[in-house]
Amino acid sequence: MSYRYVCRYCNQQLGLLTNNQLNEQELGFHTLSPEEKENILKKQENGDTHVHIVCEHCQDTIQRHPELLLHPNILQ
Repeated sequence: MSYRYVCRYCNQQLGLLTNNQLNEQELGFHTLSPEEKENILKKQENGDTHVHIVCEHCQDTIQRHPELLLHPNILQ
């Protein structure tokens, strides 16, 4: 089982944790609300978890042009 960190907008892989000993509590995911977990953590069929976050490039773009959030596919 691994945790793959990917940007929610451009799908760039930002990190990968492959330690089978890690659990969601050790990674701090237990502090997320159920809604946040649903939006951020995506379980894959093979048991891996994709953690959807925002990369620096997309964050900078959103800060300069917040209207892009009205068109989520435009950042890809």
